[in-house]
Amino acid sequence: MSSLSQRPANAVVGQAIPHESAALHVTGSALYTDDLVGRTAGVLHAWPVQSPHARATVTALRVEAAYGIDGVVRVLSAADVPGLNDAGVKGDEPLFPAEARHVGHAICWVLGETLEAARLGAAAVEVDYAPLPAIITLREAIAAEAFQGCQPTLLRGDVESGLAHAAVVFAGELDIAGQEHFYLETHVSIALVDEAGQVFVQSSTQHPSETQAMVAQVLALPSNAVTVQSLRMGGGFGGKEMQPHGLAAVAALGATLTGRPVRLRLNRTQDMTMTGKRHGFHAQWRVGFDADGHLTALDATLTSDGGWSLDLSEPVLARALCHVDNAYWIPDVRVNGRIARTNKTSQTAFRGFGGPQGMLVIEDILGRCAPLLGIDPAELRRRNFYVDGQATPYGQPVRHPERLVHAWDDLTARADLVQRREEVAAFNAEHPHAKRGLAITPVKFGISFNFTTFNQAGALVHVYTDGSVLINHGGTEMGQGLHTKMLQVAATSLGLPLERVRLAPTRTDKVPNASATAASSGADLNGGAVKHACEQITARLAEVAAAELSVDPSEVTFAGGVVSGGGGSLTWEEVVALAYAQRVQLWASGFYRTEGLQWDSTAMQGSPFKYFSYGVAACEVEVDGFTGAYRTRRVDIVHDVGDSLSPLVDIGQIEGGFVQGAGWLTLEDLRWEEGDGPNRGRLATQSASTYKLPSLSEMPEVFTVALLEHAHEDGVVYGSKAVGEPPLMLAFSVREALRQAAAAFGPERAAVHLATPATPESVWWAIESARSQRDDDSPGRRAERAGVTVVSAEVGGQDPHAPDQPEPDAPPIAPETERLADSGSPR
Repeated sequence: MSSLSQRPANAVVGQAIPHESAALHVTGSALYTDDLVGRTAGVLHAWPVQSPHARATVTALRVEAAYGIDGVVRVLSAADVPGLNDAGVKGDEPLFPAEARHVGHAICWVLGETLEAARLGAAAVEVDYAPLPAIITLREAIAAEAFQGCQPTLLRGDVESGLAHAAVVFAGELDIAGQEHFYLETHVSIALVDEAGQVFVQSSTQHPSETQAMVAQVLALPSNAVTVQSLRMGGGFGGKEMQPHGLAAVAALGATLTGRPVRLRLNRTQDMTMTGKRHGFHAQWRVGFDADGHLTALDATLTSDGGWSLDLSEPVLARALCHVDNAYWIPDVRVNGRIARTNKTSQTAFRGFGGPQGMLVIEDILGRCAPLLGIDPAELRRRNFYVDGQATPYGQPVRHPERLVHAWDDLTARADLVQRREEVAAFNAEHPHAKRGLAITPVKFGISFNFTTFNQAGALVHVYTDGSVLINHGGTEMGQGLHTKMLQVAATSLGLPLERVRLAPTRTDKVPNASATAASSGADLNGGAVKHACEQITARLAEVAAAELSVDPSEVTFAGGVVSGGGGSLTWEEVVALAYAQRVQLWASGFYRTEGLQWDSTAMQGSPFKYFSYGVAACEVEVDGFTGAYRTRRVDIVHDVGDSLSPLVDIGQIEGGFVQGAGWLTLEDLRWEEGDGPNRGRLATQSASTYKLPSLSEMPEVFTVALLEHAHEDGVVYGSKAVGEPPLMLAFSVREALRQAAAAFGPERAAVHLATPATPESVWWAIESARSQRDDDSPGRRAERAGVTVVSAEVGGQDPHAPDQPEPDAPPIAPETERLADSGSPR
């Protein structure tokens, strides 16, 4: 066991304690960025002038009328930018654009004494546009070959040979929907400038260091002249990893030009029409199975909807390709990736970062093909699990695959799945107008930034002369409990009670060059850095205590606020006082970098992940045959978090991640106007009244979560594992349960296609598809209704799965593209 993962007895980590700000959250006492407005004198408010066109050249901008509005102070435009008029890491996101690239694109910003003055001023600004042809849907972009960024290929083995030797080959397509982040706190920044011209930005950002860099480049300042603080976020989910930078830059530019603080907060409609979402995907695939139902080959093309600029689309695509296998061994694999350019918001990071879209492809394939193979879907999945000694298509050995089997078997027993399957079958036999489905699905999710450089973190730990401790780290708190875990790590490392340790807000002048709090790596990276800083301090204090106790420093221990050695002891406070008197340094800067990573983004080969997190979920649903409406009756989860740093926090994250995933897959339906009228490209679902989110009514009646036991992960802080993103994919079980329930309205082994999201309307169409198979239950009919083409099927000279009519051509698979260097290396 490594020293990093070794956990002392009676550690503070592992205790089930509440979130460090839970009481503040529920009482309304917690301060968020926008709450600071009332504590800041003379604040100006910003309001955008937004384009009504999906794509149009700005031919004229007349701002004079805005200054006639009482309270308008300044209109910000491209002419005011002293540095680079761009807020993206790819140089393709002008802060003040000369061409509007989506409906809602901010052309300029108005500053007012009040929010109402700024709004009225923005309405008075006159903009002339020359509309241009716009691409709205992903399929339009594919037809027009409108692509941007790199086009990577993940390749292993000989796919054509693998398909040729398969007993049966299926082909199909899948459209995967995007998702709105819908964090409770919308984007917000407050910027101030001091007497020396230094800029201080309070921002709801997951990446303060990058916000700092973007603000500095817009203002033509060095980074040491800009400080960014992230107090806390009311949710982030990836939507605040890249998108806050330009908004913070606008606020900072306004503060620089006016000398007054500037607050920029998007309302809900602005947030939804201006900022990015989860990437929608389109997938084309061919898949082969042998006579026993084992996967032999997969050939697929994944096209993501990047929106109007690249943002993080390249690394999102790379992670999707790296997760297309999920938990399954596929000998021969070829997956082509490409990014469509559409005239929509620039799609961005969202919890799972492309992993859910990639994994959904293989899960949808197995769910669709299992009835056509005559194999129970759970058995088909279990039969194809990785085993020890196998590697992913990109060449990384799959460590501890047996943990997935343990989780699967544990859940099967805990949830009594064998008996409940019989109960579901009995219910379905007795109820012609309502059916139930019970599905179980696995998750294997890689943890680390694919881009090796990002796998580093820093921390700053202060011990004051009274023995109290203050810690700073580079991670940000968005409600996920990172600060709680860091407090527990520090208390454990220093051997102190939790109440002796306090945490300061994340600031770029305390811990510089920090990576984004993303990729589920916050606890791994920052926990390693905090532990490193604390161990430097205890090493120094051990020298002091050893001299006082007349023992060797190696005999000194720290536990419970007591420093012991050789039968004697001192209080923590006594040792700190002695150290100060002896001029021993009482603070330390910690650093951590993840070891064992290597990744070639050009070849899409290597070991980009520190480890894999595993999980299994079982879901039971009931569907109404008249409307497609459904309810989730029960959900059971067993999830692998290693040795949990904070079990209460981790269970909450598993529950929350699952619910968010269920929302993406079943409820949350983003719709843009696709017609040729004046509203083309307008987001139709731009409020809570039109965009449905999971609520209490969608929660399962029974919801159990258990942490996988005996799952210590060596080489990670105190043996823990990440928990932020992997649980979202557990929601595949909901979609597959709905598929099975819909299929139950048809004959035995009915196969259905289910849209994403699986709204009640989509479920109803799947039910109708199943019913249509009662009159024609031929293999060809079943495959057709599942949206699957049987390309070939030969088992022992027979052709049991072939359709009854001539085989249609398989959907075209994009040719292997030239492997381009990924300038935005995958996360």
